[in-house]
Amino acid sequence: MAALILAGCGGDDSGDATEAAGEDGTSGNEPVELVFSDSYSPEHAHNACGADLMKEELASNDSGIDLQIFPSSQLGPDGPERVSSVAAGDIDIDIQGSSAISSLYEPIGALDAAYVFDGPDHLFEFADSPAFDDMAADMLEKTGIRALGVWFFGMRHFTANQPIRTPDDLEGLRMRYPDSPQFLQNAEAVGANATPVAFEEVYLALQQGVIDGQENPIPTIVDMSFSEVQSHVSLSGHQTGFVVAIMSEDAWQSLSPEQQEALQASFDAARDTTRQCLEDTEQEILDGWNETGEVTVVDDVDREAFSAKAEAYFAENLQGDKLALYQQIRELAQ
Repeated sequence: MAALILAGCGGDDSGDATEAAGEDGTSGNEPVELVFSDSYSPEHAHNACGADLMKEELASNDSGIDLQIFPSSQLGPDGPERVSSVAAGDIDIDIQGSSAISSLYEPIGALDAAYVFDGPDHLFEFADSPAFDDMAADMLEKTGIRALGVWFFGMRHFTANQPIRTPDDLEGLRMRYPDSPQFLQNAEAVGANATPVAFEEVYLALQQGVIDGQENPIPTIVDMSFSEVQSHVSLSGHQTGFVVAIMSEDAWQSLSPEQQEALQASFDAARDTTRQCLEDTEQEILDGWNETGEVTVVDDVDREAFSAKAEAYFAENLQGDKLALYQQIRELAQ
């Protein structure tokens, strides 16, 4: 991970630093602190290979930006509450799932639809497309929240104390889903019985039997110790997990053009690094589980059955701008 961070901080931004510097070689930018909030541990890739990399990059290129990172939900629980804090300007930058952002901008929830993306390559193709730019511009106009881009979060899989190979295997299981309209729709789409539980409370709910299972990427399953209270991980890959970096427009406009460019470049540079860290960590975890048997990895999940069920559901139940965005994403995969 440290090697990846160092590689990601390689010298591609020396030109930007020169442009931002005054004639005497010192930075021409006024110093500014930006608060960066997230819900992940300091060891998670979104911090160790993402936010930390950004902080180092911005400190090394004389941007004048001091990124103050608050991990582990220090500034509030994951979800709409922190999205509203960004809109209000109380938090400068946050990374959130699109379902949480949909509390203020409903169409973006379509990005979290089950099986809408075929994987991270498809996700990044959309993130680099005019369709994403149009969505981001509309969101900025309607909410005052700027989208800097996306980071891959990992493929989301089911965990339980039994295998889940087909939609029928979900019958009778109380599966934890985030309490957002899109995630609850995802549960209906694949035939799950959704029980909303706050992210920070999932471990205790599993331990006490309030819920029977949950769904998250493999690094998150380990990071949050869910593997201590769940015996099976079924590789459903039912959702391409990602986070959107959102920023208060007031905070963005407080930066000089050079600082805006440096901030955007530092976020973009971490996109591949966070993905690599997550995928390397995932493979290491899977290899360990397969070797020790600590967790049973179910790799013969009928993903086609899940995907077909979800696509039929969304064709019937999504409407308006949300359906149009869903269709745009699916068309990119064809």
